[in-house]
Amino acid sequence: MNPRFSWPDERLIKAAQDGDVTSLTTVVMESQPHVRKFAISLCASPQDAEDAAQEALIILYRKIGTLRATGALASWMFRIVRNECLRQVRLLVSRSDEAPVDPEASAEPSAEEAVLHRLELERIAAAVSALPREQRQVLIMRDVQGLPGRTVAHSLGLSNAAMKSRLHRARAALRQSLAATEHATDHMTDRVTHHAPDRAADQAPDRAIDRPVGGDPRP
Repeated sequence: MNPRFSWPDERLIKAAQDGDVTSLTTVVMESQPHVRKFAISLCASPQDAEDAAQEALIILYRKIGTLRATGALASWMFRIVRNECLRQVRLLVSRSDEAPVDPEASAEPSAEEAVLHRLELERIAAAVSALPREQRQVLIMRDVQGLPGRTVAHSLGLSNAAMKSRLHRARAALRQSLAATEHATDHMTDRVTHHAPDRAADQAPDRAIDRPVGGDPRP
């Protein structure tokens, strides 16, 4: 039977905030199981989860003094882990979106285009991060990392048919999520491009998901 862990009590957290090294070490150690659980549920892979958990614990150790309420440790750790997992997804999406450089089209993007691109990446990454863990895993492995379908199925312990079914649900959920945020994104785009509305209109919010992000269209 697995032991039950509890968050550090408020007196211990307060002592850690006051600079007691022993209390701080105890707070980090007692927080670790919860932080890892957050990371496993939010991140795309076990390695990403481990990286996110480590980053969150480092921040806890270094910046516990910035925690305003001793009773808010769990929510603070959750936000840190979530943001780190989101950063990892954003980085993956950004890398998969990079295209080979065309020597005849080497002009630097305008500041306006760079902002629009960043907004779109943020939107896609947030939508991917919000997917259920099993859908997020298969989508990132297949469509972002571009791994072969059989490799993805084997890594997740699924049959090829089950992997395809899960991937289909993940893509559908992602399109639905992006469609739900389209209005908000259009509003932000209009603010960025209020001097160039025609160019803003050419930015298709769901264009990046009409095909897999960085992968071929077939499972």
